[in-house]
Amino acid sequence: MPSQEKTVGEVLDLGESYLDVQGIMEPRTKCELLLARLLAVSRLDLHALHKKPLEEIQLQAMRRGLKRLRDGEPVQHVLGETGFMDHVFKTDRRALIPRPETEILVNRVLQDKVLWKQEQPCIVDVGTGSGCIILSVAASKPHARYLAIDISEDALSLAQENAERLQLQNNIIFYAGELGDVAEPEMLDAIIANLPYIPTAAIERLNRDVRDFEPRMALDGGESGLDLIADLIADAAIVLKNHGKIFLEIGCEQGQAVTQLLQENGFRDIEVLQDLAGRDRVVCSSLSGVV
Repeated sequence: MPSQEKTVGEVLDLGESYLDVQGIMEPRTKCELLLARLLAVSRLDLHALHKKPLEEIQLQAMRRGLKRLRDGEPVQHVLGETGFMDHVFKTDRRALIPRPETEILVNRVLQDKVLWKQEQPCIVDVGTGSGCIILSVAASKPHARYLAIDISEDALSLAQENAERLQLQNNIIFYAGELGDVAEPEMLDAIIANLPYIPTAAIERLNRDVRDFEPRMALDGGESGLDLIADLIADAAIVLKNHGKIFLEIGCEQGQAVTQLLQENGFRDIEVLQDLAGRDRVVCSSLSGVV
């Protein structure tokens, strides 16, 4: 954009056209998010500020943000944060960006009447990433005992920073490693996980803002996409208590395969939830056993 006075409306229009030509998805939304953050207002407030002129320093900052978006960087990384379950989480290259679909998983956990009847259930978030799942649950249900684990120390550090943001750092234990390193047989009341579920061969076909800017280890689910999920289900059958619960986010065509894996490992009452587009998104189940 040329270096001269521009109004909010003009900057939005120019920015949208610039990103659209570059093939960036949802250009208007991303421009609005950038400018709202720059002006410290909500996106809804931008309409009322349509004729407000921007200062040169604001135009320069907007140009820098647009260039990062042009290069494929996710808008959440440019902003440094994103909203999830009515909270704001820090986001960067260390972990997956929290996505709206994952709120289905969190809401299903929070709605589980059997789990929350317990006085102090022990709950583990496997592959915690940014911490958005376990922190959202802990914010709503502070009476449980929480453990967040991840094999990526970088991701775990981001989760801890988010815990401090939400003042939940004393509610959750963070551990870098595998579930088997910390969980004894029949120790847990619930396991929550949003593990990598994309088949290795499909990684290169992802949009570049995902493929090039989010950690591959948080995306790659092995040849079938189910390698890590299958391993977790087998481990869960050991470390969950009798009638303990497992809550999983899955790929959009994995409901039947995950259901079979759960059945083979002694789980029952299997429930597959769909997202708003009607695609498989969350599976939850209970471990059967002798009462």
